[in-house]
Amino acid sequence: MDALDRKILTELQLDGRLTITELAARVGLSVSPCHRRLRDLEREGAIRGYRAVVDPAAVGLDFEAVVFATLRWEGADTVTTFEEAVAAIPHVIQAQRLFGEPDYLLRVATTDLAAYQQLYDQRLAKLPGVQRLNSTLVMKNVVHDRPLPQ
Repeated sequence: MDALDRKILTELQLDGRLTITELAARVGLSVSPCHRRLRDLEREGAIRGYRAVVDPAAVGLDFEAVVFATLRWEGADTVTTFEEAVAAIPHVIQAQRLFGEPDYLLRVATTDLAAYQQLYDQRLAKLPGVQRLNSTLVMKNVVHDRPLPQ
């Protein structure tokens, strides 16, 4: 991956709806070479897909919590079972496995505190293998969906 590929990635992270002509102009290439590079980046997996970034408040999901989960070891499938259960909860918008304690960081979006409490009681607290959950409420997103640095 060279500097032109990185510039293509940067531009697409800023605006994924650019036409190939607009993209080529922004990175200083003609359309055909830019298109070839774009297809190579997609084929190689550097570009995993395209999507709209939706404002959570616009769809009524402007309450966010960060949940730290510590697991208890119940056997070799503890991690797999937990991860599959987490992936099945639509309100978990991000889940990351961590080194050390806690074991996982979950970002959860709901409509309000009451909805979060219900989700916590009915789904999160019942996740398989959980020893402890600690939640903190997000006051404000300062940096959100920032493009990756070059």
